[in-house]
Amino acid sequence: LLGAFLSVALVLIRAALNRGIESPDELEAIGLAVYASIPLSDEQRKLDFGSRRSARQLRKIRNQHPTALLAQRNPTDITIEALRSLRTSLHFAMLEASNNIMMISGPSPNVGKSFVSGNLAAVIAQAGQRVLLIDMDLRKGYMHKMFEMGPENGASDVLSKRVQLKNAIKPTKIAELFILPRGAIPPNPSELLMSKGLTELLEAVSDDYDLIIVDTPPIMAVTDAAIIGRQCGVTMLVTRFGLNPVKELEATKQRFEQNGISVKGVVLNAVERRASGYGYNYGYYQYEYKSDKAES
Repeated sequence: LLGAFLSVALVLIRAALNRGIESPDELEAIGLAVYASIPLSDEQRKLDFGSRRSARQLRKIRNQHPTALLAQRNPTDITIEALRSLRTSLHFAMLEASNNIMMISGPSPNVGKSFVSGNLAAVIAQAGQRVLLIDMDLRKGYMHKMFEMGPENGASDVLSKRVQLKNAIKPTKIAELFILPRGAIPPNPSELLMSKGLTELLEAVSDDYDLIIVDTPPIMAVTDAAIIGRQCGVTMLVTRFGLNPVKELEATKQRFEQNGISVKGVVLNAVERRASGYGYNYGYYQYEYKSDKAES
């Protein structure tokens, strides 16, 4: 009984000390502009994990990666409507940028940055702009699954000169939206990104598209986003409601600023509203970011 009591007390203390962000005001207080609050979509859960799963099962697998594009399957979902509002805000942000390349990153894994990147790219393309979505998460990128294609012949292969860029960019089922998938998982992702091949790649596609969205790994896990961000006109962060503490976002902002990158704003993802008000039920995570060798 004593052991059970101490265990419960420890969990409660940890939860109190690591309380995740619940309000945009908390982000505004540390100097980060909140561009959108994205509601948690039950429809997205169904697309990813099947409608027959129970709520308890869905909570257990909520950190798995989405394998369907919500903007294509259910364009009237409340989450997609929120992304359309974000599209409008980002339009004015890009007018002040040095180029038409926008990087989307996050402080930690499982915040939903790839979900936001993929669906945001879709709603922008649906508005008539020519969009290229680049999966620069060379370790664990799964953007290809959302578009029902394989990862081969992608960004890593272009950077390592194994594939020509024109053969790596693939069309999607959404008009005006193209994707450059992850490619084969390289043994040295950071070194590959530091090569001049990244600059050549971004310069080559910049004139052919109205907007380029680059999805990157979390900045607190690996340094890739700091390398890529130097060449992007706008840097946006995605944080998850109830998961990321304010101090973690402060550290994330500082990490980017130390590398000469200014964070334009934040998207608060997976916001939950319940009968008793805002609430959350997310597990803790570790900063472990190993490559998914099985998919290479």
